Amino acid sequence: MSFLRSKRGVFTLVAVLLLALFLVRPGANRLRTRIVNSISMALGRQVDVAAVRLRLFPQPGFDLEDFVVHDDPAFSAEPVLRAQEVTASLRLISILRGRLEIARLNLTEPSLNLVRDPDGHWNLENLIERAARIPSAPTSKAKTEKRPGFPYIEADRGRINFKLGPEKKPYALTDADFALWQDSENAWGMRLKAQPVRTDLNLSDTGLVSVIGSWQRAATLRETPLQFNLQWDRAQLGQATKLIYGRDRGWRGSLRISTTLTGTAANLAVATEASVVDFRRYDIPSGEALRLAAQCSGRYSSLDHSLTEIACNAPVGDGMIALSGKIEGPFSSRDYDLAAAAQDLPLGSLMSFARHIKQGLPSDLATSGRLNAKVKLLRPTGTGAAEWQGSGETSDFHVASKLANTDLVLGRIPFAFTELAPPSSEKRARVPVPEVAKVEIGPFNLALGRPVAATVQGWVSGRGYAFAIQGDAQVQRLLRVARMLGIPAPQPAADGVAKLDLQIAGDWAGFAAPRAMGKAQIRSVRAEVRGLNEPLEIASANLLLEPDQVNVQNLTASVADTSWHGSVTLPRQCVGPTACPVGFDLHVDEITTDKLNELLNPHVRQQPWYRFLASSPTGVPFLLTVRAAGKITAAKLVIRKLVGSRVSGNVELDKGKLRVFDLRADVLGGKHTGEWQADFTVKPPMYSGRGKLERIALDQLAESMNDDWIAGWATTTYQSSATGLDSAALFASATSTLQIDARDGVLRHVSLGEGSGPLQMHRLTARLSLRDGKFDIEQGNLETAAGTYQMSGTATLTRILDLKLTREGAPGFNITGTLTEPHVVQASTPETRAELKP
Repeated sequence: MSFLRSKRGVFTLVAVLLLALFLVRPGANRLRTRIVNSISMALGRQVDVAAVRLRLFPQPGFDLEDFVVHDDPAFSAEPVLRAQEVTASLRLISILRGRLEIARLNLTEPSLNLVRDPDGHWNLENLIERAARIPSAPTSKAKTEKRPGFPYIEADRGRINFKLGPEKKPYALTDADFALWQDSENAWGMRLKAQPVRTDLNLSDTGLVSVIGSWQRAATLRETPLQFNLQWDRAQLGQATKLIYGRDRGWRGSLRISTTLTGTAANLAVATEASVVDFRRYDIPSGEALRLAAQCSGRYSSLDHSLTEIACNAPVGDGMIALSGKIEGPFSSRDYDLAAAAQDLPLGSLMSFARHIKQGLPSDLATSGRLNAKVKLLRPTGTGAAEWQGSGETSDFHVASKLANTDLVLGRIPFAFTELAPPSSEKRARVPVPEVAKVEIGPFNLALGRPVAATVQGWVSGRGYAFAIQGDAQVQRLLRVARMLGIPAPQPAADGVAKLDLQIAGDWAGFAAPRAMGKAQIRSVRAEVRGLNEPLEIASANLLLEPDQVNVQNLTASVADTSWHGSVTLPRQCVGPTACPVGFDLHVDEITTDKLNELLNPHVRQQPWYRFLASSPTGVPFLLTVRAAGKITAAKLVIRKLVGSRVSGNVELDKGKLRVFDLRADVLGGKHTGEWQADFTVKPPMYSGRGKLERIALDQLAESMNDDWIAGWATTTYQSSATGLDSAALFASATSTLQIDARDGVLRHVSLGEGSGPLQMHRLTARLSLRDGKFDIEQGNLETAAGTYQMSGTATLTRILDLKLTREGAPGFNITGTLTEPHVVQASTPETRAELKP
C-alpha cells in the first residue's frame, strides 16, 4: 500500500493503465451516449455528437466531431453552439478512481448564437444560473478533491452571432478566442478577444474587443456579483461608424473605449473612458493632432432598466464640459433627465475642434475668449417630447486670421437652448425654424466695414443650422469674413458697398456646404478682373440668391468707358465652372473694337481684341474654362470705320469655343443676318462664319474705304474662314466665297469710252473666291446701257485690279491698275483708249 501511495507508485499505475488502453482499445463510440447525456444534463440542453474518438497522447481524452448544443425553443430553433471539432482532455486522477472527469474542453472554430427575446432575456441566462447551482469543484481543484472539477473551456477562431428573436442581426464577433473556468469555490472567470464585423458590409480596421470578467454564485442572475472590464481598442473611427450605423459617417481617428462593470445586475456600477486620437473629418488633411476624451460613471439597475447617478466630464483645455442626471430605459425609450454645463471653455480649443470638422477654415485661424453655459435636458416618460432649457454666452470673443486678412471682435454672444417656440417677430421668422431642439444664437453685431454693424442671429440643432444677416457691409470685408468661416466665396480684387438680407443655412449630414439665400443690393463696386486692363465698375445691381442659381438683376456696369445693362444668371451647386452654363442678357451702348483691343491687349497695341482669348500670361484664360449662353444687344458696333447699329446676337461659349448665331445688325443702310464661330482651343485660333447682307448702300461702303469709287445698292451672301492672332495672319489665311448681286449703281472711276462718263451699272452679279489675299471673279456678269459683259479676273486685298470685260460681237476691255486709279484698255481695238475719269 505504501508503494501505491508514493509518487513512483502512482506513475507506475498510470503507465500500466495507458499501456492497457493502448493495447485493448475500448470502443469510444460506446461511450458517446454516456458523454452526450452527461453534457446534456449539465447544460440542460439537448446535445448531439456525430462521433467520438479516443485519444491517448499527449493526454488521454476524446475527440468529438460535429458537436452541437441546441437552444431553448423559446429563444431560437438554431443551435446555441456548434463546433466541428472538440477535444475533451481527461483528468488522470479521475481515471485511477474509475471515473471519467473532463479537465479541459478545446473548441475549434465554434459558432455561438446569443439570442435576446422580446422580454429582454438572453438565452445564456439559465445556463449561467444552472452552472451556479451545480456543486462542482474549481477548475484548479486539489488532487484529493472527490467532486468533479469544472473543466477549463477554451475556444479559438470562433464566431459569435447576435439575434433579436428570430431575426439574426448583421453584427458578429469573428476570430474570437475565449475561455471559461471556475476560479474558486463560488466564482467563475472568463476572457474574450475578438474582432467586430458586419455580415452585410465589407469592413476593415474595426479594432479588437476584449472582455475579462468574473462572477460569483448567487440564487438568481440579478443577484450575481460580477466584475467585468470591456475594451474596444484600435478601431478606425470611420469603420467604427460604418459598423454601428451601416455607413461611414466621414470621421477619422483612432477610437478606444474602456468600460468597467462592478456589482450586481440589479445594482451595477458603470465606469467608462472613451478617447479618439487624431480626430478629424475625412477630407481634412491630418495636421495638428486633436485628441478627444471623456469619462463617465453611473449605476444601472436591471430591475427598472434605469441608468442613474450619471456623472460625465470632458476636459476642454483648462475648461470642462460636465453632464449629470439619469436615463430611463437607455436601450429602449431613452427618456432622460440630464443637466449639462460648460465651464470656462477656451474658445481657442473650440476653434481647433472646428478646424478639424469644417473644411475651408484658414489654418492660422486664432480665437480667444471663454464660453459658459448651463442647460437642462428633459424628456419625461411617456411624452416622447424633448425639453431643452438653458442659456449661455461667450465673453471677450475675438477671431483673427492673417491668411484671410480679417480681425473680428465679437465680444459677448448670447445663446439659449429652446424647443419649438414660434418666432417672436417677422424678422426672426426669416430664419427657418427646425422641428427639433435647438440653440438660438444672438442677436449680435458683426462689424463689416460700415459705420453701422450688421446684425446676426440664428440657431443650431443636431440636424443643421441657419443664420440671418441684415445690414450694410463692405464687399471686400464681407468676402474675407465668408472665406474665414469656410463659406465658399470668390476672391476678386473688388471693393464696394452691399446691403444684405441673407440667410445662411446648412445640414450636418454629408458635410454639405453652407447655402446662402436671400437678397443683396450692391453699389459702387470696383473689381479687378484677370485679363482686363481696366477695372470693372458696377454702379448698382440686385442679387437674388436662390437654391440653384444667383440672379443678378438691374445690372448697371461699365468697363473701358463702355456702359453695360441687363441681367446675369450664375449657377450654383455645380461640380465645376464647366458643369453649368452662365446665362446673360446684356445691352451695351457701343462696342468699339479699338477699345476692346486696348482693354485686353495693352502690350501689343496693334493686335486685335480677340487676342486675349487665346493666351494669358497668368495661365489658362478664364474663357477657356467657362460655359456661358445668352444674348447681347448693342446700340452701335464700330469696326474701324465700319459702323453697325441695332446689333443683336445669341452667344454660346463652351470652354473656348465661341458661337454667335442669329447675328443681326443694320449695316451700310441694309440688314445683316448670319452666324460666326471661333475655336480658341487650338493654336492658332480658327474662325468661320456665314451670312447675308441685304440691300446695303454701296456709297456707304465706299465712304468707309475713304474713296467714293462706287454707288448703288447690293445684296451679298458670304462664307468665310481664317486662322491667326493678328491682322496679317488673318488676311494671309482668309478664304471666302461671296455671291454679289449689285444694282442701279455707278463705277465712278471707270469709263468704257471717251466722253462716255462713269460706267453706269444696271446690274452686277458675280461669284468671288478669296484665297492667298486675292479675289478670283467667277461667273461675273455686268449689265450696262451698252450691253452685258462677262467679267473675269482678279482683285487683291491691296486694291490691285486685273479684270477683263468681254461681250460677244463687240470689243472687250482690260482693267488694270488700282481701285482708285484704274486703267481701262479696249481689248479688240488697240487704238481705242479708255478715258480715265479724274
